[in-house]
Amino acid sequence: MAGAAPTTAFGQAVIGPPGSGKTTYCLGMSEFLRALGRRVAVVNLDPANEGLPYECAVDVGELVGLGDVMDALRLGPNGGLLYCMEYLEANLDWLRAKLDPLRGHYFLFDCPGQVELCTHHGALRSIFSQMAQWDLRLTAVHLVDSHYCTDPAKFISVLCTSLATMLHVELPHINLLSKMDLIEHYGKLAFNLDYYTEVLDLSYLLDHLASDPFFRHYRQLNEKLVQLIEDYSLVSFIPLNIQDKESIQRVLQAVDKASGYCFGAQEQRSLEAMMSAAMGADFHFSSTLGIQEKYLAPSNQSVEQEAMQL
Repeated sequence: MAGAAPTTAFGQAVIGPPGSGKTTYCLGMSEFLRALGRRVAVVNLDPANEGLPYECAVDVGELVGLGDVMDALRLGPNGGLLYCMEYLEANLDWLRAKLDPLRGHYFLFDCPGQVELCTHHGALRSIFSQMAQWDLRLTAVHLVDSHYCTDPAKFISVLCTSLATMLHVELPHINLLSKMDLIEHYGKLAFNLDYYTEVLDLSYLLDHLASDPFFRHYRQLNEKLVQLIEDYSLVSFIPLNIQDKESIQRVLQAVDKASGYCFGAQEQRSLEAMMSAAMGADFHFSSTLGIQEKYLAPSNQSVEQEAMQL
């Protein structure tokens, strides 16, 4: 009798720049998933991650340590981290031996914050590709700080980074604006929140940049970057406050839809819940308005006054 087919596993590859909240996301999402009844295994793929706040099922630090690599090869933190990922790529048998006993769990991979690993370096993409051959369906969850929305130049930079990551990683992809409770910590938003989450007409951002004497000299460059982003028309964001259960549920619904988990047999779901995930019954625009009312201070200006400022 032929052996049973391997069980398809699902998970999230949590990526993003340093300090964007990846480790905190893994902690909050793992607690939320366990409350739903899912068995969760958190895997730390960041050799620089110390003092992990969550229960770690697999730690890449057991295979290679960033400090040891820096001392032995006289590398800085950036070069050392790239070497660690290349070393993991060359020793994937170790990772598979750690993951195989955890079949039946939902995986959360806490990935390094090195931006080039997700934009042009091949090691992390190769690791994800190999996991797909192990029948592990991953969704890339890309976190960026929400306060970048308050600066037009930084927001365009975030859009370029997000687009490059989506094209390079080659996984189903969800972009998150993390730390929504701090979104106006560094300034007020020029537009409503849905302008940034849906990445609407970016020409308005160019007008804002043109008012800055420094960026005025780079208008043509900014126009080309904006045109590139709009031509691909791939980038959008979901707001996230990891301390808000409704926010986490909204993110999880998008991740499950992207990976196909919501259509599997692992959980007893009603037809109504399945159709909500498949058809998008929870309208994103209306939910974004609710988030805006929760985290953004109301404006005392009329529409005409805001238009005059623009």
